[in-house]
This record gives sequence, structure tokens and C-alpha cells, in this order.
Amino acid sequence: MTAVADLFNLKGQTALITGGSSGLGLQIAEALGTQGARVVISARKADVLESAQAHLAGLDVDASWIAADNAREDHVERLANDAMERLGKIDILVNNAGATWGAATADHPLSAWDKVMNLNVRAIFLLTQQIGRLSMIPNRYGRVINVASIAGLKGNGPTSQPTIAYNTSKGAVVNFTRALAGEWGKYGITVNALAPGFFPSKMTRGMIEKVGIEKLAERAPLQRIGDDDDLKGAALLFASDAGKHITGQILAVDGGVTAV
Repeated sequence: MTAVADLFNLKGQTALITGGSSGLGLQIAEALGTQGARVVISARKADVLESAQAHLAGLDVDASWIAADNAREDHVERLANDAMERLGKIDILVNNAGATWGAATADHPLSAWDKVMNLNVRAIFLLTQQIGRLSMIPNRYGRVINVASIAGLKGNGPTSQPTIAYNTSKGAVVNFTRALAGEWGKYGITVNALAPGFFPSKMTRGMIEKVGIEKLAERAPLQRIGDDDDLKGAALLFASDAGKHITGQILAVDGGVTAV
């Protein structure tokens, strides 16, 4: 029997986290890194990545960074190859990078639709495919964690900002997770998704300023929004041996919003 603490230990494991320079991605990097994983974080801007690396180093996390724009196929391929060269293998892939766009469906620009779909869906497929080919399938081991959203589990209310492309893209991530779990289970790879509710981030800053945290918190049974620690335990469960018999699942971390 394995000790419970050992089930969550990631010593000797490696992780690649997209969108890892801030927000939810950085929070996940903290969780995996402080449990012993060697971490590579990725985002578009080098200066922000450098700051995030320094923050992680302050937590004694072995972290490095690779700048890449996951909306570009050549960048995705380079990211996968560079991460493999740096780490030797990728045990844990966290697909967190994403974008949103608020607009009424009747007025939604096609260019904005394509931007959201390219980063939130196409890029996840491309990077997961690359990491599967290069590391997880040959090694017959892997943990894929997709960051979806409760927006992929439901529609928006009549008073909410319309985000048709974002909701659609996150719904695609939900079923991408289930489909890939069914296909890659035979290789010893688990594929799960986190579906966060409202968390403070660069993506949600405008909504917080417009509506206010108190009003947003009122929507949740727990009467609060997510904080800087609320995604860590769920991410660690999916990344570690504590979750080795869990695959194809979508875990809402939302204060109970989707329960009512």
C-alpha cells in the first residue's frame, strides 16, 4: 500500500504548462513544481515568463520557460521539440493557454471566432498530438490536463456577456478530453479536464471591473470566486498517482455554480 502523501509526490516527473506565466497556469505550475516536478512554462511574452520563472524559483521550483505563440503551428512544433530537448520526456501536459471574445452572436467578427478556435481548440490538438508522439505514447505513460471552463458545460444567462466562440471552444475541449481518454488509455495515458468557474485573471479583469467581485460571488453557492490556491489540489490530483484511475473526466472548480 502506498502512503497517501507519496501518491501526490511528483519527484522525477516533468511537466509542460502552456499559458504558464500568470493566472491559472502559474497556479498549476506552483502546485506541480512544489510537489517535485521539473516544470517548463510557456506563453507568448518572454519578459512575463522571466518574471514567472523568478517567482517559481522563490518557491524552490525547478522551472524554465519557452516563449511560443500556440496559435501558430510552427511555434507549437518548436515548443514540443524544445521542451523535449530540455526535459528529456514530458510526463504531464497542461493545456491552459486560451483566449476569449465578448460579442453578440449576430455581430461576432469571423476573425475573432477563428482566433478563439485556433488557440482554444486547434492549438490543444496540435500540442497534445506532438507530445503524444514524442513522449507519452512511446513511454506508455502520461497525464494530459486540459483547462476547459464551466462555459463549456452550459450557456450564458440573459444578463451575462455573450461569448459564443469561447463557450463553443470550451465545449469542444470537454469532448476532446473524453474522446482522447478513450483512445489513449491503452498507452497508460490519462486525459482529464479542469472546468474553472470565475477566477481573477487577465482574461477576467474587465468583467471584474465592470460587475465587481461581490456581484460575481453572489452567483456561487459558496458566495465566493476562485482564489490563487483553488485550482491546485484538483490539478495535482489529475497529475499524480492519486488520480491514476481517473480519465475522461471533467471537474468543475466553480464554488458550486454548475450544481444549481
